Amino acid sequence: MPQAAVLSFLHTAFRTVFSGRNRLAAALLFGLCATASADDVLFENVRIFDGKGGALSEPSNVLVKGNEIARISTGAIDAEGVERIAGNGRTLMPGLIDAHWHAMLVASSPAELMGNVIYSSIVAADEATDTLMRGFTTVRDVGGPAFGLKHAIDQGVIPGPRIYPSGAMITVTSGHGDFRQFTDLPRRVGVLTPMETAGGAMVVDSPDEVRMRVREQLMQGAVLVKLTAGGGVSSPFSPLDVTTFTESELRAAVEIADNWGTYVAAHAFTSDATQKAIAAGVKCIEHGFLMDEDTAKLIAEKDIWLSLQPLPEGMRTNLREGSVERAKAEEVWPGIDRTYKLAKKYKIKTAWGTDVLFSRALARQQGAILASLSRWYTPAEALAMATGTNAQLLALSGPRNPYPGKLGVVEEGALADLLLVEGNPLENLDLVADPANFKIIMKDGTIFKNTLGK
Repeated sequence: MPQAAVLSFLHTAFRTVFSGRNRLAAALLFGLCATASADDVLFENVRIFDGKGGALSEPSNVLVKGNEIARISTGAIDAEGVERIAGNGRTLMPGLIDAHWHAMLVASSPAELMGNVIYSSIVAADEATDTLMRGFTTVRDVGGPAFGLKHAIDQGVIPGPRIYPSGAMITVTSGHGDFRQFTDLPRRVGVLTPMETAGGAMVVDSPDEVRMRVREQLMQGAVLVKLTAGGGVSSPFSPLDVTTFTESELRAAVEIADNWGTYVAAHAFTSDATQKAIAAGVKCIEHGFLMDEDTAKLIAEKDIWLSLQPLPEGMRTNLREGSVERAKAEEVWPGIDRTYKLAKKYKIKTAWGTDVLFSRALARQQGAILASLSRWYTPAEALAMATGTNAQLLALSGPRNPYPGKLGVVEEGALADLLLVEGNPLENLDLVADPANFKIIMKDGTIFKNTLGK
């Protein structure tokens, strides 16, 4: 049996054994999974979606050597000793990239994270494996203590996606991401609350505090800085209309990020929060659902990234009726359609993500959330956004990039993050909503799933 098939089998065995709570056997199997390595692989007779848009290629062959795509040809590729995979006309495309993910918060609540970091980490590790098995080979983590999880994945301890982490969200007192309770007040500078100790968010109330907390995240391995420039839905004490950071505080974060060769991404809904963030040098706006047309023009003129999410209805309806959070969601949701239309109208550089929080059931809809882009984009445009375009946003991390190499495309020299799809997703975008349609999932040249012939 080829080594890649062994890896896939052992991974399946691990999940089966672990679900039966036989932890010793699971640990042994997991060790084998972590040390198994992939053969060089030759995909034969595949139609390629290259991550840039347009039609599928003519029937082609793709050779993967190590963790890179070594050769692509419409003719036969002479390769000895490789694992040959008969594509039989299936679609070969880049692994999917979610540009707005919270690996430590997608399946745990803030209370669980603050109350039991070990439990939350175990849940996050299991969810990370599921994320990879949904075809998402890379995520941009924009808030949460994901450093240890990333390290475990990179070391092969557990299967999971590549993670581009920001570390703790940088917020202000009563800002979005401040999940402290009244019992944590008044704030005593230098004394950390459970939220901060867990690494979910760090509270800053001056430019000097911004510099210190941003440097701490970078020291731990952050590859971008995430701060919350305005109010948010999920934070109970953060009104949507409030612009939370002062311009001097924003500039302090940008200054340190620039020193480290990376960038700041700012959560902002309103025009005021968005414009202040751009004036301070922020390079990516997350959301923007309450901005006006003049702000959209500004984003386009300044060549700023806009990271948008077609938030599913379940994220709104899961919030308790009559709650502050539900009321804020009702205000935000109508802006989703308007903002996507503005992004298209002004040709804004647009990234795609999900922003799923506190719900494993919604996390399982990750591919369906991507497919919902069909409301505004063609399948080719949507898939290009979730592969090649998102990879361009990841490249803003510059020298802090934890995975040097080209992601999000199928071309010679690119990293071998690949999906073999049953069917043509350029004709039916809904194929990405069901992971069963991904017959092979490869990350970094290793096959983690292979269901061909089953």
